[in-house]
Formats: sequence, C-alpha cells, structure tokens
Amino acid sequence: MSFSKDIKEELSKLNTLANKENVKFELIGYFISNNTSIVKGKVKYATENAYNINRLNKLLNNLKIDYKIELQGKVYNILLKKPVLEEIEYVEDNIQITKNEIDIKKEENLLKALVRGCFLGGGSLNNPHNKYHLEILFSTKPNAIFIMEVLKAFGIETKLLTRKNATSVYIKDAEEISKILAFIGAGKSVLNFEEIRVVRETRNNVNRLVNCETANLNKTINASVEQIKSIKFLKEKRKFDGLPENLKEIANLRQKHPEASLVELGEMLQNPIGKSGVNHRLKKICEIAEELQGGE
Repeated sequence: MSFSKDIKEELSKLNTLANKENVKFELIGYFISNNTSIVKGKVKYATENAYNINRLNKLLNNLKIDYKIELQGKVYNILLKKPVLEEIEYVEDNIQITKNEIDIKKEENLLKALVRGCFLGGGSLNNPHNKYHLEILFSTKPNAIFIMEVLKAFGIETKLLTRKNATSVYIKDAEEISKILAFIGAGKSVLNFEEIRVVRETRNNVNRLVNCETANLNKTINASVEQIKSIKFLKEKRKFDGLPENLKEIANLRQKHPEASLVELGEMLQNPIGKSGVNHRLKKICEIAEELQGGE
C-alpha cells in the first residue's frame, strides 16, 4: 500500500461525524477537489481509492443526501444532485468555494475538516523514502488559493502550481508536510512520516560526512604525493642536507608516513607543532624544489 493510501485509510476512519458542520465542511473539501465535476447537471466524484469512496459515503449519509455509486473498470463514481450549500456555488462545470461565506477565523475544526476533505478528494503524498512532495489538486485556481490562505493562517506554508487542467497546492518541505498531516488529523501518519524522515536525514548526514572525509583524504594524498616528489628531487640534487633542521625533520616524517595528515605529522615532531606550522614547512620545501627546477 502506498503512503497516500495509508493516510487516506487513517482519515477515512476518523470519528468526526457527530458534528454536522464538520461533516459539511469535509464534504465541501471533496467537492472543490479536481476529482469532482458537474456532469449533465449532477455532481460527480471519481476515484480509484476505496477509502475515498467509503468516507464520502459516510459524509453523504450523515447529511441525508441521496446519491448512487457506479463502477467503471477500477474507477468508482458517485453521482448526486447539486446540493444547495451557501459555502459553494456552481460555475460552469466546476464547484467553487464562496469565500464570502467562509471566514478563515471560523472555528478551527471546520477548517481542518475542509482541508481534510480536500486531501481525501484530490491529495497525494509521495513515498517519503524517495522524496518529500505533498500535493492537492483543485478544480479551480480560486479554490486552491483559498485553501492556501487557510493553511497560511495556521502557520503552514504551501506553494501554487497551475497546470493545464488543474491547479495544485503543494509542499516539498518535510516539516510543513508533518504540520499539514497533523492539521487534518492524520496523527499516526505523522509518526510514520517522521520516523522515515529521521532515518532518511540521518542516512544523508552520514553520506555527507563520508563524502567529506573521502574528499579530505584524497586532498591529503594528492598533497602528500607532491610533497614527497619535491623531497626526493632535493635529495637527488644533493640539496636536501643543506635545508634547515626543522625542514629536514618534517620531510623525513612525510616520506616515512605518506598517508598521515598534517595534524598527525605535527604530533610526530620532536617539538610538536600545529597543522598550520606543518603546512608552512612542507610548503617551503616545495617552493625550494620549484625554484631549483626553474633554475635548471
């Protein structure tokens, strides 16, 4: 089962049907989603998700609205006469929310029910193991913008994407996805999502550390190769013995320990010094070798 189906299964079983206003607002959420349209003067909602249909059945039965279900292949269609609700209006083949009739400062539970219906009606969430992407499709842009305003009023940031046949409200930020799941009542799904998020982000952090350490190791090896090459050149040209004792000491250590870091080399010295001091001495050796090569 997909993560989206898990969420919708959880939402379909919520015990929030005692309050008729909550039921109405959740139903309106279904109506303004992209899966609802007006066909031959009737409201039609279509989906392949059995949990969507199960929940919508409960909402309609609770409000005593007559409907019928048709099954076409794998698609469930619910058909009903246009219900008269002051919060919506019928515009051509779409249902549009009447903003003047819904105050964003209304009771929070009603707006939660509204957004929950929107997600059940036209929402999805990608498998968070792969990427974070929650999206809700709406039949009209004004519907999408209104839901964005509702979510923003409760501290949930979303983005808008206009497509050819629909407008979507989407979220790619993991923290915002957790917030909207909690807002619509999917508590169990929040916990599952956060567990996946922690594992994924821990894995990503480990990978970053490994990549960083690998890059640093490669840098150390490359630098060591160049340093040893300079030291060997000075010895071949019989110029090594003329170097100051501190340079000869670090040069001999570098040849003996080509894989050692600058910090480790500094600790091996008779009089230990720090990373910058070791780097300065090795750099000086390379500069002397370069000058000698340039003079040949």
